[in-house]
Amino acid sequence: MRISELGEFALIERFRRRIRTDSSVIKGSGDDCAVLKFDRARYQLFTCDMLVEGVDFYSQEDPFLVGRKSIAVSLSDIAACAGIPAHCLVSLGLPKKTSVSFTDKLFRGMLAMARRFNLNLVGGDLSSSPKLVIDVSMLGFVEKKYFISRGNARAGDVIFVSGTLGGSIFGRHLKFTPRVKEARYLVENFRINAMIDVSDGLAQDLGHILRQSSKGAVLFEDLLPFDIRAKGLDDLLYSGEDFELLFTASRPQAEKILRKSGRLFKPIGEIVGQGRGITLITTAGKERGIQPKGFRHF
Repeated sequence: MRISELGEFALIERFRRRIRTDSSVIKGSGDDCAVLKFDRARYQLFTCDMLVEGVDFYSQEDPFLVGRKSIAVSLSDIAACAGIPAHCLVSLGLPKKTSVSFTDKLFRGMLAMARRFNLNLVGGDLSSSPKLVIDVSMLGFVEKKYFISRGNARAGDVIFVSGTLGGSIFGRHLKFTPRVKEARYLVENFRINAMIDVSDGLAQDLGHILRQSSKGAVLFEDLLPFDIRAKGLDDLLYSGEDFELLFTASRPQAEKILRKSGRLFKPIGEIVGQGRGITLITTAGKERGIQPKGFRHF
């Protein structure tokens, strides 16, 4: 069997079944970050992301923006756990024909994002490669009282998203702002039950929350926040690379969020009991089942 037949998430699960960790690991594979013991008040967050030319960006795109994105995607993982980024390592696989000016622009993009989020870039590694590959490992911290995982959504919760969705491939996937500030605002002012960042598509990432929480969801088409560049409903649901926060909160907390935050966070549906999957209520008032699919590497 080839991995293209097995599929990305089945391969991850195949690896996960073999992993054994000690008591220093609070949460391992399966969330936006690994969660590790640190001190009495805080957890340490640990995440990594790999960007590959031809998959996550294209050779003709601005190297500054590619470098920027390479740091931003890991910052988005830290944000999804309501953490504060602290340190990162960057490993580069570079074709030998790469110009020095290209690498300078790439690195300037990385440094610009690191400075913006007070992130320490503390080292990394270099290797030759047939195409450009960027791998970022990042550490952050989160107070134990503020840590949010994917797996605690409750029936009756309102589902929110932090911005517009769809059309990211038309440039936003290189220019998005990781929602670190917004995540901290949420946990410092409200009780949030579950959270993830929308990297692989609304339907697929909501599916991760539902699977880990053993719940279902109802979405309302009239409430979905279409980006101006979105090419229809399927684009919004499945394309991904939006890097917005997707989170749930109880109805009383949801009312408080809407009252205090204005239009910053948009309600798009609600969490329902076990076994219902994702149901979309269309603008015509009909029910449509939504598959929890999105971008997959294979």
